[in-house]
Amino acid sequence: MGIVNVTPDSFSDGGLLATPQAAIDHALRLIEEGADILDIGGESTRPGAEPVTATQELERILPVLEGLRSAGVPLSVDTRKPEVMREAIRAGASMINDISALEAEGALEAVAASNVAVCLMHKRGEPQTMQQDPQYQDIVAEVRGYLAGRIALAQAHGIPVERLLIDPGFGFGKSLEHNLAMLRQMERFSELGVPLLVGLSRKSMLGKITGRKVNDRLSASIAAAVLAVQKGAKVLRVHDVAATKDAIQIIERVERNDE
Repeated sequence: MGIVNVTPDSFSDGGLLATPQAAIDHALRLIEEGADILDIGGESTRPGAEPVTATQELERILPVLEGLRSAGVPLSVDTRKPEVMREAIRAGASMINDISALEAEGALEAVAASNVAVCLMHKRGEPQTMQQDPQYQDIVAEVRGYLAGRIALAQAHGIPVERLLIDPGFGFGKSLEHNLAMLRQMERFSELGVPLLVGLSRKSMLGKITGRKVNDRLSASIAAAVLAVQKGAKVLRVHDVAATKDAIQIIERVERNDE
């Protein structure tokens, strides 16, 4: 899953794709690099980010969706607002990637009324404050329990399990130790029976370990992606598609054991 942030303030590429054409051109490059799906976002949810209105978000993403409708890969929209979900689905989105796991009023209904996939992510708190001393008794058990509950609620609202993915939400209201605990025990999330989407690309946890600035975390991002796949991830949300794809192809070839 290639990341296309049409925002001025995303943590890694904020402002670089602030015009629709720049975002479309970048998305097409990601497809050339091997992206299987694109994730288009019009609101930054990095720690400390300020919210934007649904109107602002739609002004950013709708021209990009329109420009990529014939690009040949599914288009995901990264949003937590039901009104944005509905308009994105009308504009051709195949998936909704929601950091709030459809908690907003009307979000469950917006997705249930369509035939799109949806990724349910765990976070604690809001982006402005979520990294201010997050606390858990048992991070893996609590995140797993939350995601299990959201899966059940989505199904109760008429969204079949075949359309669901989950994301444990690395970096969303978690300390470095919380993130590492989730990565070590990631198989427990796969036990919930739906595909696991993981976003570790360039994240601050990698910077805390390596001391590298955000745009110098390629090697760390690839290492994290490889670990995630070995521990059950089915979708990797990444900035660096070609390099990550190469690494995963090596793993897949070694594990095929057909020669």
